[in-house]
Amino acid sequence: MAVVQINPLFDEVLEFLASTPTPEDIVAFQPSEALQHRASELLEKKRHDLLTAEDMSELEEFARINQFMSMLKIRARKKLVAK
Repeated sequence: MAVVQINPLFDEVLEFLASTPTPEDIVAFQPSEALQHRASELLEKKRHDLLTAEDMSELEEFARINQFMSMLKIRARKKLVAK
């Protein structure tokens, strides 16, 4: 059986969501410093046209998860306003 590698950011978001966060927690969520640093490294490599195919895949996954969390935060803010 093949081992599936989970993107560390995806894993971090899954753990966060499994903790049943409140809307306030969702709005305040930030990835760990290590993951923020990794995203910065990938963006820097992209600026200098040094991304490998694996790096590009990782950067695209970061972008997808970031978009998901942005949409989740918008919905959480709407719930807070409706209180």
